[in-house]
Amino acid sequence: MAGKRNKVRVLIADDQTLFREGLKDILEGEKWIELVGEAADGEEAARLALELKPQLVLMDIKLPKLDGISAVKKIKEASNDISILMLSSFEDEAHVIDAVKAGANGYLSKMLPTVELLNSVRSFASKDAAILEASADELLKNLRKSGALNRDVEDFEKESRLSDKEIQVLDMVRAGLGNKQIADKLNMSIKTVKNHLNKIFGKLNVTSRTEAVVKAINLGIISSEK
Repeated sequence: MAGKRNKVRVLIADDQTLFREGLKDILEGEKWIELVGEAADGEEAARLALELKPQLVLMDIKLPKLDGISAVKKIKEASNDISILMLSSFEDEAHVIDAVKAGANGYLSKMLPTVELLNSVRSFASKDAAILEASADELLKNLRKSGALNRDVEDFEKESRLSDKEIQVLDMVRAGLGNKQIADKLNMSIKTVKNHLNKIFGKLNVTSRTEAVVKAINLGIISSEK
């Protein structure tokens, strides 16, 4: 029973049967993953997520009945304990920022190699999971290319600027550190780290770690360099 409790509970939501079955095969081949369900549309995804309470939902952006972004909003409004990674194809990437604003914790390309996919699932499995550095960099690059995100430093008011400590915390989030790791490195409590993150979210007018990092890089507050 202890082993089962330690497994990462995952829900898949994708309307393409072949892709969903392939993803299912990959996940079920890992002993540390428990696939709790699969959905073929957004309504089913939201219902199953709230019913089965997985740690992570792999959600396609384009879904019938209820699109992936709307499904994210529905899930996050009811429970913020569920992490959601959007699955996107190349043509979907301009919509990723909308998914992040809706509460998605990050995104994965459908072209991602199996090893990277599994590493991403591990990284997002816990409540305090940090975004992947590569995801933030790729998201920023693609959004700038598509014109979905504009550089707008002037709108970032002086009174809203981040403190040195907040910048330090956010840069560690960009580097892939979770709350406990940040707390250890900065010699502070996890509660203090969360307080810093809440202040960062408020100042940047964002709702997630991914969006905070992407916006901070875009504003030149932190660097995108690894």
